[in-house]
Amino acid sequence: MNVLIIEDNQDIAASIYDYLESLGYTVDAAGDGVTGLHLAITKNYDVIILDLGLPGIDGIELCQRLRQDAHRTVPVIMLTARDTLDNKLEGFQSGTDDYLIKPFALKELAARVKVLSERARHAAVSKLQVGDLCLDLETHEVSRAGKYISLNPTLFRLLAFLMQNPHRVIKREELEHAVWQENPPDSDALRTHLSNLRQMIDKPFGYSLIHTVRGFGYRLTDRYAED
Repeated sequence: MNVLIIEDNQDIAASIYDYLESLGYTVDAAGDGVTGLHLAITKNYDVIILDLGLPGIDGIELCQRLRQDAHRTVPVIMLTARDTLDNKLEGFQSGTDDYLIKPFALKELAARVKVLSERARHAAVSKLQVGDLCLDLETHEVSRAGKYISLNPTLFRLLAFLMQNPHRVIKREELEHAVWQENPPDSDALRTHLSNLRQMIDKPFGYSLIHTVRGFGYRLTDRYAED
């Protein structure tokens, strides 16, 4: 697991660093908000441990920039000595996932790091994205460019399989099996469903994601392709 510590108190940062490293984690550390934000944007971490009071950019602003400007969803644990409800609400509104009051036990911090990383991995498996098209396998929500799209179960299964195999040409028979298993309907059904899916997924938007590869099958991609 890769963890980033953004903490200006060197003693606290060193204690967290050594403890997490002893658990086998790969750890980076930054002592100010500017350096921490740069690392958080340019590298991939499973969890970020973020102090609220930082020189340069404080924890609230850093988390806001991470979420709103960089569109990073990495879990963030906020560390602070401020324990009022307003402080906590401000932290959560900025995009913080968890909140830990100083002083804290390293064992508890490590437990929270583990829980957040596992939760994020589970969420990543259930959420698919190709370009500006998003699909959630758990909630069955589909959106493109932020616009919600309502699909019936057949179209949802068809789109989900295409998005689970992005950029790859998929044969008609493989698509039919993914949607209908051993009982595919007549030969025109897939073509009809794909046409309906295109009307909802592609037509209202600036470019197509679903492409026909003549003689081979179909492909869903945000890379340039011609029908």
